[in-house]
Amino acid sequence: MLTIEKYAAIDIGSNAIRLLVATVLEKEGRETQFKKTSLVRVPIRLGADVFLKENISEKNYERMVEAMTAFSLLMKNHDVVRYRACATSAMREAKNGAEIAEKIRKKTGIHINIIDGKDEAAIIASTDLHELIDNDKVFLYVDVGGGSTEFTVFANGKTVVSRSFKLGTVRVLNDMVRESIWEEVKDWIKKHTKRYEKVNCIGSGGNINSIYKSSGKKIGKPLSYFYLIDYYEKIKNYTYHERIFELQMNPDRADVIIPATRIYLSAMKWSKSKNIYVPKIGLADGIVKSLYNEKSVNTLEVHE
Repeated sequence: MLTIEKYAAIDIGSNAIRLLVATVLEKEGRETQFKKTSLVRVPIRLGADVFLKENISEKNYERMVEAMTAFSLLMKNHDVVRYRACATSAMREAKNGAEIAEKIRKKTGIHINIIDGKDEAAIIASTDLHELIDNDKVFLYVDVGGGSTEFTVFANGKTVVSRSFKLGTVRVLNDMVRESIWEEVKDWIKKHTKRYEKVNCIGSGGNINSIYKSSGKKIGKPLSYFYLIDYYEKIKNYTYHERIFELQMNPDRADVIIPATRIYLSAMKWSKSKNIYVPKIGLADGIVKSLYNEKSVNTLEVHE
């Protein structure tokens, strides 16, 4: 017998807000399947508010209410049985973050969990990477967001260590990342990868997905360090408007793509990785997985 249910995840990031609806297929004696049914992305750049003014603006609050209202209707239309909404760097650093979350709950019925960097890294690490993470391989997982980047080292098929840093694309764009942060990330990566003979990277986030799509690579094939360097040099030679028109990037992607590529390249350089795999997974996928494996994540409220 086949059991079919739909779960949803709302990822409230510093650069955009996403709704992922996933179909969960259960069949006795078989591995459970998670299929992405719908992904909606709204480019509400909360980080531009928070990292500069320490508060979410009234305009972006109203846009969030509209987005959450739409997401609520979409989840109802999809017959979603369970969902979770998680807010990351921007909302957790906003002085009015908790207040905004409560106002949104009263207006839309959507309860927002404001999670810390450690929880974010743990949820991302719970995503299904079994096709990549073999017991005899070592990976550095790099999830680049607008406000922070989460790093996780996998070895022997298990998570070794995770860390979240305030190194995000929107912060870099606004010149809010001190050189000492880059040095701290460099030291952390080198410390936790130097013991391994060979390390490959796994990249997640909208920017690396965009790079991978433009590369024309077959699914499952990695991007090389040299390919990423060439790509980085290429996009730096285009103006913001040229990246939108000539390279056909979305306006909210055309500026953050440069700092994002720099972060991925830095992680590869410091871990001595020659390749980066792009499985197109992230926080939203981890939220769906944690909803399914509820017993392993019991600190966040679940809504039915």
